[in-house]
Amino acid sequence: MRGSGSAYKALNRAVGRAIHDYDMIRDGDRILVGLSGGSDSLTLLWMLSERQARIRIAYHLEAVYIDPGFGGGAAEAMRPFCERLGVALRTEVTDFGVISHGPLNRENPCFLCARLRRKRLFEIAAEADCCTLALGHNRDDVIETLFLNICYSGEISTMRPAQELFDGRFRLVRPLAYADESLIRRFAREGRLPVSANPCPSANRSRRADIKELLQQLYRSNPKIKGNIFRAMRHVKPEYLLK
Repeated sequence: MRGSGSAYKALNRAVGRAIHDYDMIRDGDRILVGLSGGSDSLTLLWMLSERQARIRIAYHLEAVYIDPGFGGGAAEAMRPFCERLGVALRTEVTDFGVISHGPLNRENPCFLCARLRRKRLFEIAAEADCCTLALGHNRDDVIETLFLNICYSGEISTMRPAQELFDGRFRLVRPLAYADESLIRRFAREGRLPVSANPCPSANRSRRADIKELLQQLYRSNPKIKGNIFRAMRHVKPEYLLK
C-alpha cells in the first residue's frame, strides 16, 4: 500500500500534528506498538512505518499482540502484514479476557481486561528495551473517555495524547489522537489492512458502546459538536467549576 489518496493525506496531517504537538517521537527511540487486530492499531503501525522512510528522525519499531483468550485468529492475520512492513511481531496468548468476564467481575469486564493488558504491555516494552509504547486510540476515543469518566467515575479527565510514566522511564503516546475514527476506518478499507473482527463478548454492549451511541446522536444533530467537545478539553476555565 502506498501513501496516496485523500484518506492518507488527511490522516498523515493529523498524525504529523499530534506527533509534533506532543514531541511523541525522538531520535533513537525504540517504540513498541500495541496491536489489537483492529483498524486503529494496524493503521498506526502502517503510518509509523511509512514515516520512517521520509523523516530525519531515526527510530526503531516493534509490535506486540496480547491475545485476550477469545480466539479469532488475529495473530495469524497480522503476521504477514508486519513482515511486509519489516516489523517484528511478538504475540502472547493470555486469559485476561476470560478472567475479566468471570463471575466475580460482571459489572465492568472492560476495565479489568484493559488494565491487565496494559500492565503486560509495559512489561514487554521493558523486556524489549523500548522506552515508548504507542497505542492506537483516536479522537473519538479521547472524547468518549471524557464522557465515560464524567458519567461513571465522577471526574473530568481523559486519555492524553502523550504522557510520561513510571518516573519518566516510559512514554505512552497516541499518534492517532487527532484523527477521527471514520477517517481511520476509510484508510484501513482503502489499504485493505488485515482487520480482524473483535471476538470480545462485550464489544457491542459495553459502557463505551453506550457513550458512543449517545455521542453519535449529538453529532447527527449538529456536525460542529464533535470538534467543539475536543477543543473544550484545551479551553478549561477552572474558575467556573465547582470547588
